[in-house]
Amino acid sequence: MTTANKITIIRILLVPLFITQVIYYVQAGVEYHRWLALAAFGVAAISDGIDGYIARRYNQRSELGAILDPLADKLLLVSGVILLSFRNDPHLPQLPLWLVATILSRDVLLLIGLAVIYYTCGRVMVQPVWLGKIATVLQMACVVWGLLKLGPVGLLIGSAGAAVFTGVSGLIYVFDGVRQLSASPTSGPAPRQ
Repeated sequence: MTTANKITIIRILLVPLFITQVIYYVQAGVEYHRWLALAAFGVAAISDGIDGYIARRYNQRSELGAILDPLADKLLLVSGVILLSFRNDPHLPQLPLWLVATILSRDVLLLIGLAVIYYTCGRVMVQPVWLGKIATVLQMACVVWGLLKLGPVGLLIGSAGAAVFTGVSGLIYVFDGVRQLSASPTSGPAPRQ
């Protein structure tokens, strides 16, 4: 168990704390719940960069980390995006539903694609793209913006940017998946018998 993996596990454990604090805040409107939710989300988001740096700097990349790191990101982001997609008046702003649909659609399509590639090819090669990292940062910024209640215009602009980068990065991953499937011998026509 590497240090980077331990940090990633802590990130995963922060997700239930974040979720419960947002729910408590929406129900009661007690401000310390919002600040605890913001702190949990912020620590998890910042530690995403820290565990990645440690893994690269100290050569702690592992197969477990390759699974846990994106899982921690998805758990944190999807929970934040879904919680802020509800009408939480008057306590929290609502994220645009088109952003939520873009994020969830991309993630579901990628999961299905990964399963198909793994089933067909026996292994999956996922190369993270910079546009995907930018999409993740913008998605996190939207959640933080909403939790800070900084105003609807900034939230709308951030949501539009997050949706564009999420969609474009999803297309890049789809094209890469098609390339992997095309290179597999199992994707060619079956020999005649």
